[in-house]
Amino acid sequence: MKSTRKKTDGIDFRSPEYYTNRELSWMKFDERVLEEARDKSLPLLERVKMLGITASNLDEFFMVRVASLKDMVHAGYRGRDISGMTPEEQLSELSSVTHEFTDMQYVTWRRSILPLLREKNIRIISRHEDLTPEEGAYLDKYFEEEIYPVLTPMAVDSSRPFPLVRNKTLNIGAIMTPLKSANLLNRGKESGKKEKGKEQEETDFALVQVPDVLPRLISVPSDLGGEDKAVKTFIFQEEVIRRNLSRLFLNYRIECAYPFRIMRNADLTIDEDEAEDLLKEIEKQVRRRQWGEVIRLEVEEGISPELLNILVHELNVEERDIYRINGPMDLAFLSKVASLPGYEELKIPGWTPQPPKYMNKEEDIFTQIRKGDILLQHPYESFEPVVDFIRSAADDKDTLAIKMTLYRVSGNSPIIAALARAAENGKQVTVLVELKARFDEEHNINWARTLEKAGCHVIYGLVGLKTHSKIALVVRREEEGIRRYVHLGTGNYNDTTARFYTDMGLLTASEPIGEDATNVFNMLSGYSEPVAWNKLSVAPLWLKDRFLYLIGREEEHAKAGREARIRAKMNSLCDPDIIEALYKASAAGVKIELIVRGICSLKTGIPGVSENISVHSIVGYFLEHSRIFYFLNGGNEEFYLGSADWMPRNLDRRVEIVFPVEREELKADLKHFLSLELSDTIKAHVLKSDGNYEKPDRRGKKAINSQKELCKEAREHAKTVKQTLEGRVFIPETNPGVNRPLS
Repeated sequence: MKSTRKKTDGIDFRSPEYYTNRELSWMKFDERVLEEARDKSLPLLERVKMLGITASNLDEFFMVRVASLKDMVHAGYRGRDISGMTPEEQLSELSSVTHEFTDMQYVTWRRSILPLLREKNIRIISRHEDLTPEEGAYLDKYFEEEIYPVLTPMAVDSSRPFPLVRNKTLNIGAIMTPLKSANLLNRGKESGKKEKGKEQEETDFALVQVPDVLPRLISVPSDLGGEDKAVKTFIFQEEVIRRNLSRLFLNYRIECAYPFRIMRNADLTIDEDEAEDLLKEIEKQVRRRQWGEVIRLEVEEGISPELLNILVHELNVEERDIYRINGPMDLAFLSKVASLPGYEELKIPGWTPQPPKYMNKEEDIFTQIRKGDILLQHPYESFEPVVDFIRSAADDKDTLAIKMTLYRVSGNSPIIAALARAAENGKQVTVLVELKARFDEEHNINWARTLEKAGCHVIYGLVGLKTHSKIALVVRREEEGIRRYVHLGTGNYNDTTARFYTDMGLLTASEPIGEDATNVFNMLSGYSEPVAWNKLSVAPLWLKDRFLYLIGREEEHAKAGREARIRAKMNSLCDPDIIEALYKASAAGVKIELIVRGICSLKTGIPGVSENISVHSIVGYFLEHSRIFYFLNGGNEEFYLGSADWMPRNLDRRVEIVFPVEREELKADLKHFLSLELSDTIKAHVLKSDGNYEKPDRRGKKAINSQKELCKEAREHAKTVKQTLEGRVFIPETNPGVNRPLS
């Protein structure tokens, strides 16, 4: 849906000066993650984990967002985004920002993380020259027995072209000089070249890929280096290879050898209208990722100019896409360091999700859902009820059908196993597996085939749209007739990520929602678009219009002199129509409080435009992922949850579902949740009018870590239930965390 530019009282709410470029805003998010890695108040291995996350985040950003901008430049596209920047201008600005960011990552590693690890008896050797003779001998033997058999050295000459360098792989490039005693393979080559009257030795280039099937960090017995046995010593695999490189190229003198790493364009281009078999087409496109354009080259600082020139020429890299790294490449390895066994005092204590507030173990799940809608808050509460919902349906004699959408699932998913078992038990099972879930395509193809073999009916969604909605429908035959049970969520059906992503879910037997759920699956499998919906708002049909209506309604309340308020929590906000509506509402006097984890193209503090808007971003132990929307509505408060962010891709190019929460106890819980996150003074960052984020001013305020508080509330509730349940059923009060027994 396109919106025309509107002016209200002389204000052009679509003026580019009122918008932040989405890519630069995303970099601000990764800077907030890096700030956590630099936070000295955090346990050391939590800081290590955060630094590793910044590297993984940046990789995906380059492979998708930077790659997309480069595609636009190559296509000659000169259009401007909502902030007024062309693709070329964005690439130029991003180059400056990402180089500065990378430098800060490695300053953090060298000056802070690495020395602190050493103090805590974790010794990481960065250069093989720093090994003791005993350590060197041990690693030489390790190389011979473990690494050497896996390596494939690749020389480059007239008969052996420059090899394919795979995306995200770590490699070692070397310049070599043939020795006079060269073997048969070198005969026929010129023994030398004349230049300016002087003889110059011929040099060759060679490449070795560091095998990712072997550990990046190799453990070295600490007693070899004279260290205390309590010290854990590691060295990078690439350093062991570099130390032993001459063993791979006999009859050559290694002049220099340096590690390098490339990033390729990994965004898939799929013509779904022309693809006869979408599954096979995606398989083909995934393989083509290895041939994508090189968009970033990381080299070790101090690399030989001759070697760098070869890489730049062969990989066709621009100067601004070269990143000179002062430290180990690909800091994503730090996730392994952060999870080292032991060292519990250097970690944040692990969290065990608690039993859900609105459920008990005394009744089967369908009985509990019939009694009233159930709100689930992950990971504070366990994801097990969602798994149990599908498992119970799979084994339940009264279940007729199970229908479900899958976007990302875990590697050993109990939900996949339950769906397969349901089909084997004779249930009608329909599963939409979204093959276009970025970087999970191969994973989802495998799951789709597994489900098909089990007898499930598998569909792949609508042409041209990603199905990002999270919905499961169970149809049962009961004494009163057919009844539908529905689960709707803000996050994926992934039991692994549910332990550290904050998400919301709703289990309901509401007949209106059940009818809508049936319509959703009929639309996805049979292209049957319903005439009307009862409760669900579905993108791309009319979800954006619904949000614009709800925002506009608050604006009208404000203009009528009534209190008006919007609270919304999401991952990203960059849809221009939504931002324009928020600006207009703010100008009318609506108080707008936003919790936006990542991208935010909206600006705060603009006189007459966004003075009534605040934006918080929470970066903590858990990844904030839930989408919650609240509208005061003249006192008749409305709450919505859903799978959609306020982004064009979610509202215009995906199948998304937003659903109301209507039970009063659940609404009170959501209100409490939003208030707690908005009062966070520890993990929140507040967007300032200059576009930067700052921690809240804590003067005179209570120190509040919202994630810790929510863990505490979930634990206290579970403790209360355990102590007083004694076989009785509990009915929650309105106040969060409080239950009373039914006498």
